[in-house]
Amino acid sequence: MLPRPALQDRIRWALTRSPAVVLLGPRQVGKTTLARTLVAPDSANYFDLEDPAVEVLLSQPMTALRDLRGLAVIDEVQRAPDLFKVLRVLLDRTQPQAAGTQQVFPAQFLLLGSASPLLLRQAGESLAGRVEIIEIGGFSLIETGPEHQSDLWWRGGFPRSFLAADDAASRQWRRDFIRTLIERDMPQLGVSVPAPAMQRFWAMLAHLHAQVWNAADMARALGQSERGVRHQLDVLTQMFMVRQLQPWFENLGKRQVKSPKIYLRDSGLLHELLAIADPAQLSLHPKVGASWEGLVIEQVIRCTQADEAYFWATHAGAELDLLIFKDGRRLGIEIKRMDAPRLTRSMSTAVADLGLDRLEVIYPGQRRYRLAERIEAVPLADWLIQT
Repeated sequence: MLPRPALQDRIRWALTRSPAVVLLGPRQVGKTTLARTLVAPDSANYFDLEDPAVEVLLSQPMTALRDLRGLAVIDEVQRAPDLFKVLRVLLDRTQPQAAGTQQVFPAQFLLLGSASPLLLRQAGESLAGRVEIIEIGGFSLIETGPEHQSDLWWRGGFPRSFLAADDAASRQWRRDFIRTLIERDMPQLGVSVPAPAMQRFWAMLAHLHAQVWNAADMARALGQSERGVRHQLDVLTQMFMVRQLQPWFENLGKRQVKSPKIYLRDSGLLHELLAIADPAQLSLHPKVGASWEGLVIEQVIRCTQADEAYFWATHAGAELDLLIFKDGRRLGIEIKRMDAPRLTRSMSTAVADLGLDRLEVIYPGQRRYRLAERIEAVPLADWLIQT
């Protein structure tokens, strides 16, 4: 497992402000490994709800948790929904402190959960104002190092896929993950979509990667209702498999695109769902540019921890792949998979119409160079390091 010091620091920093932190992300993304760097798994403060003995212990949650001190971890917390009411009571306990000093809690909690509508709703309603939510994804390019950019793109960021002994083992892991998610995890989380229907939907969604969502077209292709395909899209979004990048509307007097763009968040899963056999085949595939675009968007959003992120497009053809709002500034990102990107009219239009502080064109090259005032071409690795 690769070290993830930035995530560790982020969790520790959040615990200085909040009595509890919810660490959310898909299965197999490294939540448990990360938690075990903070609390030993054999500690009395570590509770894994996939262990039947622990599940029985926490059937009386107040008795099990009220005398804890220090940091406690509860893994797979969505498996015990009754815990949230008890946690609300426990998190309200504070020690009186002098004015201006940090609050002290008898115990703090790190709650780990696979993404699910149920968990998000429970955390939002029962623990509102008491928890900080941190999303964890697969490995980032900063964590793997820029020398592994090609591997990260091909295999994706899930640790067991990225760290597999060879490409064949990586592909097998991804196949098993997709099947397990559909056949076991979704039903456990209350998702009632039949497994074959979800498999077809997810595979078709891969072919729409980096395109604007059209529910009517998808419903016709699958012989389902628009409501049904929207529900399946939302399920995969809530499980952090899909990103629905929303459009930004600017009062420009121009007709603007108003539907989200769809991205599969892990490039390795995208390649498996597209049945791409190896990196050589990927380089010749019609979706190679879209795959690269999705990789860059995920890396940029995660590394900037943007306040808000959108895309922008008009029906006249002007567009911007990514618009980020961060600390009151507007940053535009264009993504080009080419050796030497050039200035386009669309870039200049986006800078002028959206009032961008700067626009950076991210590409897979080695050299940074200026295209125009406030517009620069930047290699992906350089962009992440500077951020």
